[in-house]
Amino acid sequence: MKVEQPTFDEKILKLLKENRGVYTSGVEIGKNLDLSRTAVWKHMGNLRKAGYEIDAIPNLGYRLLSSPDLMTSAEIESGLKTKYIGKKIHAFSLTDSTNTKAFELALHGAPEGTVIVAEGQRKGKGRLGRKWESPKGVNVYASIVLRPKIAPSSASQITLLAAVATARAIEKATKILPDIKWPNDLLIRNRKVAGILMELDSEADMVNFIVLGIGIDINMDINSLPPDVAKVATSIKNETGRTIERVPLVQELFRQLEKWYEIFKADGFGPIITEWERLSIMAGKYIRVSFLKETKEGVALGLDTDGALLLRLPTGRIERVVAGDVTMVR
Repeated sequence: MKVEQPTFDEKILKLLKENRGVYTSGVEIGKNLDLSRTAVWKHMGNLRKAGYEIDAIPNLGYRLLSSPDLMTSAEIESGLKTKYIGKKIHAFSLTDSTNTKAFELALHGAPEGTVIVAEGQRKGKGRLGRKWESPKGVNVYASIVLRPKIAPSSASQITLLAAVATARAIEKATKILPDIKWPNDLLIRNRKVAGILMELDSEADMVNFIVLGIGIDINMDINSLPPDVAKVATSIKNETGRTIERVPLVQELFRQLEKWYEIFKADGFGPIITEWERLSIMAGKYIRVSFLKETKEGVALGLDTDGALLLRLPTGRIERVVAGDVTMVR
């Protein structure tokens, strides 16, 4: 599979970020990248058109003053401070689906922690074949390749881990703590603000890799969505009344994912259950679970030790739910 390489614009931007606060001469940039001074000047023009504020002084060089809110590898990598999640980022202005791209890369050996991000998606994926509305330039669409040493039967635990990490990342970046709804939704005031889609490649007894897709509605105008989506969705901007910088949030997302994934690898699923139930709104609520051919209602009791939802039916019997679509009834 052909992988997009960093452009000269991206390489120059990386140099400017590494030397933030000081001037870097055009000659030095040219030597680093094998470019003429004229070519460097043209690429600086490209960056300015993209929204970067770059100061230029003769005999001193160029200095980056400010950056636009763009989901590029250079922006996300700058100050990320993770060990492996996000150390390799493939960024797209527009793609069909970040999950599809990540799955292809994983099949070709992409290392654990490889990330795909996009400004927008043409065919964003939700659970059960649903479409994930993915307008350009306002939200976070990210997919992460993980290679946990677990059985396929345990793979759904990674979805619950991701819900914890995403909730904590949103809290740290925006001071708003979403509620978690099993298995993959994050809610603010009972309206969906983020979702998680886990896809995997496995053999009978082992997972080869997992692709963890995370979508967070950040600055999206809810009125721009189809009516059936707008009535159940929200965005962080919609809830706070202010525009949120996306790059710091996605950086925090990768940090929190790495933190909770490391806890999972070291201590198992128990700490994830504890944190998930602390953040969940479901315990004690009367819910409806829809399956392919039937629905069941009852009181949600929390998680089983493997991440299944425990549902107390009207008969009093407790049933384990490992997959289904949950609606809060009361």
